[in-house]
Amino acid sequence: MSITTSGIRNIAVCGHGGTGKTTLTEGLLFGGGIIPKRESVDKGQTVSDFTEEEIAKKISIHTSIEHINWNNTKINIFDTPGSSDFVGEVVAALRVADSALVLLGADVGVQIQTIKIWRRLDARHMPRFVFVNKMDKEHADFDKAAADIKDKFKSSVIAVTLPIGSGSSFKGIIDLVDKKAYMYSKEGKEIEETEIPSEFKDQAEEYRQQLIETAAEGDDKLIEKYFDEGTLSREEIIKGLRKGITENKIVPIFAGSAELNSGLKVMLDILSETAPFPFNEEKASTADGKEITRKYDESEPFSAFVFKTTIDQFTGKLSLVKIISGKITPDSDILNVNADKKEKLSKIYTIQGKKLEEAEELIAGDIGCFAKLGSVKTNDSLCAIDSPIVFPPLQIPQPVHSLAVSAKVKKDEDKLNQLLIRAAEEDLTFKLHFNKETKENVISGMGEQHISIILDKIREKQKIEIETWVPKVAYRETITASAGAEHLHKKQTGGHGQYAKVVLEIKPLPRGEKFKFVNAIVGGAISRGYIPGVEKGILEGMEAGYLAGYPIVDIEAKVVDGKEHPVDSSELAFKLASRGALKDAVAKAKPVLLEPVMNLFVFVDDQYLGDVLSDLSSRRGRVLGQEPIGGGIQEIKAQVPQSELLRYSIDLRSITSGTAAFEMEFSHYNPITGKAAEDVIKAAKTEKEHS
Repeated sequence: MSITTSGIRNIAVCGHGGTGKTTLTEGLLFGGGIIPKRESVDKGQTVSDFTEEEIAKKISIHTSIEHINWNNTKINIFDTPGSSDFVGEVVAALRVADSALVLLGADVGVQIQTIKIWRRLDARHMPRFVFVNKMDKEHADFDKAAADIKDKFKSSVIAVTLPIGSGSSFKGIIDLVDKKAYMYSKEGKEIEETEIPSEFKDQAEEYRQQLIETAAEGDDKLIEKYFDEGTLSREEIIKGLRKGITENKIVPIFAGSAELNSGLKVMLDILSETAPFPFNEEKASTADGKEITRKYDESEPFSAFVFKTTIDQFTGKLSLVKIISGKITPDSDILNVNADKKEKLSKIYTIQGKKLEEAEELIAGDIGCFAKLGSVKTNDSLCAIDSPIVFPPLQIPQPVHSLAVSAKVKKDEDKLNQLLIRAAEEDLTFKLHFNKETKENVISGMGEQHISIILDKIREKQKIEIETWVPKVAYRETITASAGAEHLHKKQTGGHGQYAKVVLEIKPLPRGEKFKFVNAIVGGAISRGYIPGVEKGILEGMEAGYLAGYPIVDIEAKVVDGKEHPVDSSELAFKLASRGALKDAVAKAKPVLLEPVMNLFVFVDDQYLGDVLSDLSSRRGRVLGQEPIGGGIQEIKAQVPQSELLRYSIDLRSITSGTAAFEMEFSHYNPITGKAAEDVIKAAKTEKEHS
C-alpha cells in the first residue's frame, strides 16, 4: 500500500503495569491481518514480548514496534512497558509518537504510572485516547474509570464506545458514532451490525448526544449546524473529533476487553480517522547553532532522528529512526551530524516486533530501521549530506538505583566492562561510570529490577560471575573558618637538595565555587616560575583530603610569602611545601565533611503516606511539601542525604507493597557533623588501614 505522511498514525500504547497493553497490541495485529491468531503473554508467544527475559518474566521490558494497515492508513504501534523501571523506553516512544493510547484497568482505574504518563503527555502537549480495558473482570466499572480520568486530570473526556454489561455479564460494546453493537463470541470474533440491545438504547442515545455536542464544539460551522438541526452527520462528528483531538482539547474514551478481542475494531476505525498524523514542526538547530524548525514534509531535504539503538546477534547494531522530513531509499549516502561522519545505507527496514521487513522507501513521519551504521547512536540526527540539521536529544530521567560492580574473576573484568558499555548504549537510563574517588565501577538504573535484568542476562549468556555491593558515597570536605600556615620543605640527599618555604592563607568560598588560587607574592619571595608548582601542590592536597581522604572543595588559597634557595629550590620542592602548608592550615580552619543531598519526589497511595513520611524522617530527610495529584495519590517533595537512599528503591517497594514510585536528582552538598560524620571518618580510616 502506497502511503503519504498524512496517512501515517504513530501511536504509543501506554499504561500502568498489568493493564493489558501487550494483549491489546496482539489484538490489533490480529485485527489488522498481520497474525493468524492471537497469542497470550503467559505462553510467551506474543509479537511484542519476544526477548528471552520478557518471555521468562511475562512483562514488557522494551518498547516493541509493530504496524498495521487499516482504512488506507498505516498505524505504527509502540507497545511500551508499564513498570517505572523501564520508563526510558516510554520516553523514547513518546518522543516519536504523535498520539498516545492510555490503557486503564476497568477494575482499578487511575494508578500511579497512569498519573506519571499523563504528566509526560501534558508536558509534550500530546493528543491522547483512553481504552478502558478488562470490562469482563470483576468490579469493572466504565463510568467510574471515565470519571476518574475526568476528575484527576481535569480532562474533557468523551465516550466513543460503551460497554454492554460488565464483569461476568459483559457481552460487547456499543459504537456511538455508527449506532451499532458488537457482541463478542467465544472464538474471539465480533459480530458486526447487531442492533443495540433495547435495554441500552436510552443510555446509548444520551451518550451519543454528548459525543455530538463535543464534536460540534471543535468547529464554529459545526456548532451552527448543531444549533440549527440538533445533530451532525457521521462525517461531521469525525471532523469535529479530529480537530478537538489534534488540538488536545478532548480525550476520546473506549470500552472493551483486549483479552476477548472486544472493542478493538471500532477503536481502530476511530483511530485511523481521528488520530493526528505527523504534522507538528520539529524544533532543530543548524550546524552553527541557529534555531530552526523542520516540517514533516516529503518535499523537504531528508532528515531523521535516532530514538533507540539495539544490538541484534545476527544483524548487528540497529538504529531505530523516525523520518522527520523528505524520504530515504536503500543505498543512499547520509550524514550523521552529531559525529560529523558520512554513512552509506544499504537496506532500510520497517519493524514488526522482532522481524525486520525490507522497505523500498521511508517517508516523512514514518518509523524505520537502519542497520550497521558504525558512528550512529541514540539521539543522533541523520540528514542529507548537503543539509545538516540537529534535533534535540531525548529528555531521559536520572537513574535512581546504583550498585558497585566487578567481575569475580579478574580476567573477566574487561569483558564485563565492554558488555556494560554496550548495555548503556542500548538503554540510556542505564549508566556506567568509574568513580575515581571511591575506585569503584558503578552502574545505575531506574530500579532494582532494571539493573538485575541487565546483569542476569550477562551472567547467563556470557557465563561471567558478577559481584555487586552498595556503592560508597562521594563525600567532600571543606573548611568553615579562615586560617593560615607556613611550611618549610627541606631535604638534603647528596648533590642538590630540596628547599622551599610557603606561607599560605585559606578561607571558605560559597558552596559550589570549588577553588580559587590567589598569588599575593610581592618582592619576588617566590620566583614566578615556581608559582605553578605551588598551585599544583595545593590542588593535590585538596584531592587527598584531610578528615577522611575525600576531596576538599570551596576554598580560596592565597600564597602570601615564602622563601627559596638559589640551588636547592625546584617546582617539586614548592609543590611539596604548599601541600604541607595546606594541610597545616586546614587543621586550623575548622574542617567539616560535606555529603551529597538529593531532591526526592515520591508518588504514593494515600494509605501509605504516613509510613513513607515516617521513613523519610528516619533517613534524615527534610520534607518540603506534599500535595494530592489525583487518583488517591500524593506527591511528596523532600531533600534526603544520598547515603540514606542507596537502597531506597528496594525499601520503598517493601513499605508500599510495590505500589509507589519515585524520582530523584542531585541537589547540593551539605555539612555533616556529629555521629554521622564520625562514622564516615571512622569507616574511611578503617578502609585505609586494610588497603
